[in-house]
Amino acid sequence: MRDYLRLLRFAGRYWIMLVAAVLLMACVGAAHSSLALLIGPIFDRVLNPAAPDEPVLLLTIPVLDQKVYLDRLVPSGIHNVWTMVAFGILVVFLVKGVCDYFGNYLVNSVGLRAVMDLRNAVFRKVLKQGAMFFETHSTGRLMSSIMNDIDKIQVATSHILADLLRQTFVVMGLLFVLMHKDWKLGIISVTVLPFVLIPTARIGRRIRRTTRRAQDDAAEISQILQEAISGHQVVKAFGSEEHEVRRFEQAGRRLLKSNLRYVLQQALASPLIEFFGAITIVCLLAYARTQIKAGGMTAGGFTTFVIALLMLYEPVKRLTGIHNIIEQAIGASQKVFEYLERAEEIHDKPGAPRLMHFSQAVVFDNAGFHYAAADESFRLDSISLEVRAGEVIALVGPSGAGKTSLVNLVPRFYDVTSGAVRIDGRDVRDLDLGSLRANIGIVAQETFLFDDTVENNIAYGQAGAPPARIRGAARMALADEFIERLPEGYQTRIGERGVKLSGGQRQRIAIARALLKNAPILILDEATSHLDTESEMLVQKALANLMADRTVIVIAHRLSTVRRADKIVVLERGRISEVGNHEQLVNRGGIYQRLHDLQFVELDAAVNP
Repeated sequence: MRDYLRLLRFAGRYWIMLVAAVLLMACVGAAHSSLALLIGPIFDRVLNPAAPDEPVLLLTIPVLDQKVYLDRLVPSGIHNVWTMVAFGILVVFLVKGVCDYFGNYLVNSVGLRAVMDLRNAVFRKVLKQGAMFFETHSTGRLMSSIMNDIDKIQVATSHILADLLRQTFVVMGLLFVLMHKDWKLGIISVTVLPFVLIPTARIGRRIRRTTRRAQDDAAEISQILQEAISGHQVVKAFGSEEHEVRRFEQAGRRLLKSNLRYVLQQALASPLIEFFGAITIVCLLAYARTQIKAGGMTAGGFTTFVIALLMLYEPVKRLTGIHNIIEQAIGASQKVFEYLERAEEIHDKPGAPRLMHFSQAVVFDNAGFHYAAADESFRLDSISLEVRAGEVIALVGPSGAGKTSLVNLVPRFYDVTSGAVRIDGRDVRDLDLGSLRANIGIVAQETFLFDDTVENNIAYGQAGAPPARIRGAARMALADEFIERLPEGYQTRIGERGVKLSGGQRQRIAIARALLKNAPILILDEATSHLDTESEMLVQKALANLMADRTVIVIAHRLSTVRRADKIVVLERGRISEVGNHEQLVNRGGIYQRLHDLQFVELDAAVNP
């Protein structure tokens, strides 16, 4: 139960509702077991006209030396035994129904609220992880854990928890009835329980492993689904629809196999209980014959005992099923708690100061970096570079030289593995992370837009920005004109990843978003690399507006876009190989000249085929 209690800790803040639910379910158990006590009077008095006219004894409480009579529990004026028993049955069912209704609602309410808190906590934790976490965990598998795994937990912590409380108190009440009627016979009757519970516990552990395997198989299906739908154009372009369908079907068969294994395992408990229950009933009947003949037990008393025993086996069966579902939830929770317990790679130091404004320089102080999950073939090594306030610095170099990795160290998407990155003389690792990133605007090569309105995409991260400022940012990004032509203007939904817009339009929305943020440090990561000539010209004009009066680090593979940079830094194999302006580097005979000549040759070939 340790792992299950770990799940229930999320219900701690709702403890008042949970305590009330426990009390109500205790009343349900008491009412349910009271039905067995009413069986005796029915056989001994109601169905036996020759029975003596005396008070109807329900049970004796030895500790208090008291006897509880049905006559004292009904309103005065009711003397007929049948009327008393009928009234008792109606009251028991009424109490049981009312308590079960409100108890069930309270338990489910606590369970659903706790699972909502758990899902929110997991999402918050996952979202705060560093970039390396998302490189090693696929989107489909993360979505499966946050949705499918937590759905399994929700079942165990809502209505299954209600049933657990209900059946537990019913078992306790019926065990009391058994021991009250004949404690020796009661002990003998429940001796079969270990023969049921021990195999059930072992089955439960197998179910936990099977569930974890099934959840992994479900995560694989989510991953295939996410990749195939997101990359549907690539799938169609390469005629791979059947290949993706086969992948999906194979993963589905693996999930089916795991689910069938679970069905086989959880179905074993029921026949075990029924078989041992049948053995117990046969033995009891043989014992009861001799006891009734000897006058040691009445037919009504024995009937009460047998019915209580039969009633007991049903909740025991339910409890074994509940145990299996709880094991299933625990198996599903392993990944969830793995995410919750994972340390955040990028986090604030205690008492980290805020970066209120940027005024001096961004300095790479002998900075080094390599990806922990990758081999040693790539690393940034001993990068020393100063970007003074108001400067435009361009990073160029062949693909894989480390340009994007270098700029990702500034907003702490990754942390340096040696050296430091400093802003205004302070190590970025010592600054408050939120304030650091508030001072940095980014326009990336891959523009990500949300399936929301144009206005909300421009104002993303700037909650409460007035419409006038949003439209002003759009005008400066040269986006206002095409936005106004959209069916609903700024209120037009643009689809997943902005699919309803062209590449240039998406990029100008991203530029408008950066303009609205108005951060003093700007990172442009090949912002025009995927655009046609006309779109590039519009975006370049928008970028000129964005770069005005800002400190800018530009990554570009088209050298024509960085000719006017104050400083050009050439990277090769993770090291700085050249630094200077365009005129200084173009005839130096280094990498920059080689890249320039290659692009000139390509341009000349395109113009004069």
